[in-house]
Amino acid sequence: MRILFVHQNFPGQYRHLAPALADSRANEVVAIGEEASLRRLQGFHPRVRLVAYPQPQGASRQTHHYLRSSEAAVRRGQSVARLALELRRHGFVPDVICAHPAWGEALFLKDVFPTAPLLLYLEFFYRGSGSDVGFDPEFPSSFDDRCRVRARNTTQLISLDAGDAGVSPTHWQREQYPDVYRQRIQVIHDGIRSDLVSPGEVAGFVLPEGRGTLRSGDEVLTYVARNLEPYRGFHTFMRSLPEVLAARPRVQVLIVGGDEVSYGRPLPGGGTYREHYLRELGSAIDLGRVHFLGKIPYPRFIDVLRLSTAHVYLTYPFVLSWSLLEAMSCGCALVASDTAPVREVLRPGHNGLLVDFFSPAALATTIISVLADPLATQPLRAQARRDIVDHFDLATRTLPRLLTLVSGLAAEGRPGH
Repeated sequence: MRILFVHQNFPGQYRHLAPALADSRANEVVAIGEEASLRRLQGFHPRVRLVAYPQPQGASRQTHHYLRSSEAAVRRGQSVARLALELRRHGFVPDVICAHPAWGEALFLKDVFPTAPLLLYLEFFYRGSGSDVGFDPEFPSSFDDRCRVRARNTTQLISLDAGDAGVSPTHWQREQYPDVYRQRIQVIHDGIRSDLVSPGEVAGFVLPEGRGTLRSGDEVLTYVARNLEPYRGFHTFMRSLPEVLAARPRVQVLIVGGDEVSYGRPLPGGGTYREHYLRELGSAIDLGRVHFLGKIPYPRFIDVLRLSTAHVYLTYPFVLSWSLLEAMSCGCALVASDTAPVREVLRPGHNGLLVDFFSPAALATTIISVLADPLATQPLRAQARRDIVDHFDLATRTLPRLLTLVSGLAAEGRPGH
C-alpha cells in the first residue's frame, strides 16, 4: 500500500499514524510538508520519505482581508500540487492520501491523483456564532469578524467537496461541519501513549533561575497551553491566582506555554498576554512561587503533569488540546472549563471538576479545595486515567481504528470527483 501524508507542519496529527504504516515493509509512505518543519524531522522514521516545499508567498496587501487566508491557501496548494505531479512522474501514485485541509494543501491533490481516496483530518470549521467567535465578551467580535470567518471556510469547503472521508478528534468538532459532510466523518482521536504518559514519581524538578527543586508530594498547581492566550483561558487563570496564592502559602505554580499567539488576536499595541496580566495583577502575583517555564521538552512536560496536585485546563469552545488528555493519562486532578468539547471527556464528580470559564473566583475556590485535600480527588484521578486507557489509548483503541480506516479506503478506492 502506498500512502501520501500532506501536512504543512508534518507530522502534526499524523505523528503516530505515519510511523505505524511505515513500520510495515509492505507499505511505501511519503510525506509532504513545509521545508522548515521537515528540516527538524531528519531521522523521524527511516521508511517515511520526506518531500519538502519552501514556505510559499502569502497574500498580497492589496487582497481583500476576507480573502487573504484563501489566497495564501491557493499558493500553498499550488506548491503541494507541483510536488505531487513530480511524485507521479516518478511513478508514485498513492492508494490513499491523508491530508489536513486547513492551510490549502489538499486543494488540488485530487487533480493530480484523481483515483486516490482522500482522507481529511477535519479539525475545526469556523462558525460566526456558537463556538469561539463571540464567546468571550472581554474580546468582542464584530460583524466584520463573522463575515471574515465565514469566508475563511472556503479552503476547507473545496477540499471537503473533493474528499472521500474525514476524521475529527471529538464529536463536537465533527458537529461544527455542515450536515452534508458529516456522514463521511468518523470521530477518532489521534491517540495517547498511555504507557509513556502515565503517573510516576518525580525525584527532582529544577525550577528556573535557581528557585529550588520540586518533588512528588509537594503542593503544585499546573497550567499548560501551547501559548499563553485568552483562547485557552489564560486571563481567567491568572486572575484566579491571587486568591489561590493567599489561601495556599506553600503552593508552587508551574505555567507551561510560549508568548506567541496561536489562536485569536495579538494584544493591541503589542506585548504579550503574560506581560499584560502580570502588569494588571501586580504585587498580587508572587513571582517567587509562580514559575513561567515557557515551551519545554516533552519529558519535562510529563514531569510537570506528574508533579501536579491540581491541573487547570481552560478553553473557548474550540479544538480540544492534547494536553488535557495527557493530563488525564497522568492521573491529574483536573479543574477545567465547562465548555465544549471539554464536556465530552470530563464529567464533574466522575473524572474531574468543571467551572465557569468566566469566573476567576469559582476557579480559585475549586483549585483551593483540591489543593487542601488532595486525597479526596484520588477517585477522580484514577477514573481520569482509566478513561484514557479505555477510550483514547493509542495502541489498543485509536491507532487500530485509524489503520483500519486507511486500509479500508485503499482497498475500496473511489473514482475521482
